[in-house]
Amino acid sequence: MDNLPAGPTGALIDELRTAYDAQLRGVTPPGGSARVETDGPLTRVVGWHRGFVTGPRDLGVDGQALDELIARQRDFYAARGEAVEWKTRAHDLPADLTERLVAAGFTAEDGETVLIGQSAALAADPVLPDGVVLRRVTARSDLERIAAMESAVWGEDWNWLADDLAARIENAPENTVVLVAEAGTEVVCAAWLVFKDGVDFAGLWGGSTLKEWRGRGIYRALVARRAQLAAAREVPYLYVDASADSAPILTRLGLHAVTTTTPYVWSPQSRP
Repeated sequence: MDNLPAGPTGALIDELRTAYDAQLRGVTPPGGSARVETDGPLTRVVGWHRGFVTGPRDLGVDGQALDELIARQRDFYAARGEAVEWKTRAHDLPADLTERLVAAGFTAEDGETVLIGQSAALAADPVLPDGVVLRRVTARSDLERIAAMESAVWGEDWNWLADDLAARIENAPENTVVLVAEAGTEVVCAAWLVFKDGVDFAGLWGGSTLKEWRGRGIYRALVARRAQLAAAREVPYLYVDASADSAPILTRLGLHAVTTTTPYVWSPQSRP
């Protein structure tokens, strides 16, 4: 993010990025059978739909010690027969982390932009197209409908999502708000808001919309509603890992890009 402007805007970005690094580098246990472990500077999730690894901005190790740390995570999940995602950010240290991940057999997936905005500024009454309604859901049947919609949007099996959301709701019902936008009996968009106790941020997740319903303001309405909920709880900031499709919309709404994030994935199928 070296090309960010100087002056007040650049100072604001630096402030938001610093808060992000201080408060959001861990991972909240998804619930269910999943658990969180640590290995040196890293935090990893075990028993999820695939393994997940993250760490502080500066891992504090480099060279051979870093290679050994990477290999240990890969081999840990290999022994379980599971794929694993290592979440990286563009401003992470050491600077050659991603090169060493690739050397260890990890492959980069599509990157996203980390955006942060003020919940109070984004809060508004949702504006939805005629015939579309917004509601909060917790029932298993609704979570399965969300998973089916996500599978249709992404063209791959997202059935695991119903289990994931159900576990999160059971584990932290007050901190997990799942919303659907429906046209009749059809789920046309879904998104969720995740709070973390003791931090200044709430996470915007999901937000996928069926292709034929895009461009009608549904995604923006879900952002506005989630911002209302965050502001009501006096959580000052919202953050999101935004896709290339979502980032321009969110930037226009007033969120700020603070860095980018790229998942590096290893799977048993990628083993030589």
